Amino acid sequence: MTSQRDVFELSGPIHLTSINWNCPHHQRSVAASLVQGAYVLERDRQLNRQGQEACAPPWWERFHFEVARKLIDDADLSIFGAIYKFKPSTNSHGSTVPNTPKFVIVFRGTVTKKESLSRDLKLDLQVLKNHLHQTSRFTIAMQAVRSLVAAFGHQHIWLAGHSLGAAMATLAGKTMAKEGMHLKAFLFNPPFFSAPIERIKDRKVKHGIRIAGSIITAGLALALKGPRHKCNSFTMLSAWVPCLFVNKSDDICSEYIGYFEHRKKMEEIGAGNIEKLATENSMKDLFLSAFGVESESLHLLPSASLTMNSSPSPDFKSAHGIHQWWRSDLDFQTKVYLYE
Repeated sequence: MTSQRDVFELSGPIHLTSINWNCPHHQRSVAASLVQGAYVLERDRQLNRQGQEACAPPWWERFHFEVARKLIDDADLSIFGAIYKFKPSTNSHGSTVPNTPKFVIVFRGTVTKKESLSRDLKLDLQVLKNHLHQTSRFTIAMQAVRSLVAAFGHQHIWLAGHSLGAAMATLAGKTMAKEGMHLKAFLFNPPFFSAPIERIKDRKVKHGIRIAGSIITAGLALALKGPRHKCNSFTMLSAWVPCLFVNKSDDICSEYIGYFEHRKKMEEIGAGNIEKLATENSMKDLFLSAFGVESESLHLLPSASLTMNSSPSPDFKSAHGIHQWWRSDLDFQTKVYLYE
């Protein structure tokens, strides 16, 4: 049975009859639609929907893209992503607009169908353990990214992903940024595994907990790495500004709000040096390094354009879902955080 959420005409951004590629809202909506296309590609495969019964094509054809390549997991043969090539219509001038992507590489999140659930959950666990870079799925993804960048340059290649897929896109983007190539990235509900401090309504209590955490983390970093330690990883990443899209009610990603906002508040009270050291490290990574285990938490990002959706979410599925990001009635705020 076909879900309404898979059908573009029922659930997609049908209000976008033409695209202004200079508009961040249009870019966000198209990127989210392309990610949904990867989800539906996998569900089409599992449900054996082919030809006219396939639901996936409208999710990219509506915006003049075609699938250049499906990204296939070597463990369960599931489709975990896609490479889209932009093919403007003959009467379109989109190819002359600077912000038009030539290619968009997208990664889906966890699919709850039994054919792929086991593999996806194992990868979710690898994200939690900071071992995603050691998985074969990420190796396949990274090979695709490198091949495309080598052939066409990085200037007009976008990355996009949702949930587990956002973790994949984040890691791919960080890897390329460390090599001096900054790919435009759209990270929808990217995982940030931490205690849900953002859920605390009392601002003073919340701020106090964050200050205590910063002091402890900075102290551990000083003890383990020394006062002259400089995080070269953060320095290399600072010029990369990925676009993060988080829902305030989604505990999987909402801590990004506090992560960036707390840094700003610490600077305002004169504790910027403490927070700089804290924001470059995580307690988990520091504890592991004490035992000789190298680890770098995925959420450690120097800079970002953070969009927060404050619209009411009736349940977790709505707060964490990809569909929210092309709605025309979003109650959202966008702030840009640049690391110096």
